[in-house]
Amino acid sequence: MSEHLAFWIDHDYDREHATDGVSRYDAHVRANIEEFAGSWGDIAPVAFACTAWRLATAPALSPGFVRWHRRVLDATCVRNSWDGTLIVQAQLVSPWPAALTWSRDWWRDRGWRDWPEVFGQFVEPAEQDLAKIPYVRATLRIDAPVPLDDLPAAPDGPGEDVEGTARRAVIVLVRELNELISPIVRQLEEFTGRA
Repeated sequence: MSEHLAFWIDHDYDREHATDGVSRYDAHVRANIEEFAGSWGDIAPVAFACTAWRLATAPALSPGFVRWHRRVLDATCVRNSWDGTLIVQAQLVSPWPAALTWSRDWWRDRGWRDWPEVFGQFVEPAEQDLAKIPYVRATLRIDAPVPLDDLPAAPDGPGEDVEGTARRAVIVLVRELNELISPIVRQLEEFTGRA
């Protein structure tokens, strides 16, 4: 795994920590099969892929089947209501914009701070810190179309290989989202001297 990949799947962890000895994610898909109900037999793979992604990143599956770079705060796949295409909506930790860094006149001696980090991970400021220190935490919001070409077709129902199809959809989404977002993560890391 490159340190600047935005997303990756840890297949070894998934297998080694599976209660069924095969895959935590597959078991999670089986336990939440009803979440796919609206996508059975859909001619477009979008709804099925969005559900597969949501399950792969669900807090109930911690750590998720899909892991992400420390700068990625959130990444959601949704169906575009205008034309039914797939959109990623992601939020990344960013350095302060140049308008805030070229002068500190706006500080007014308040000691503004950026994102706190614990063991290299960006975290929310603690309540005790917020009681005495102001924070300006910059983020980037990404909204981008995702190509559908390689996404597997939605199964016709729960009797088909839903787990395998969901896994394939997530693998394709990880690849496509890395194409979109990893260059941004790399640039942010290089800018802040972490490359």
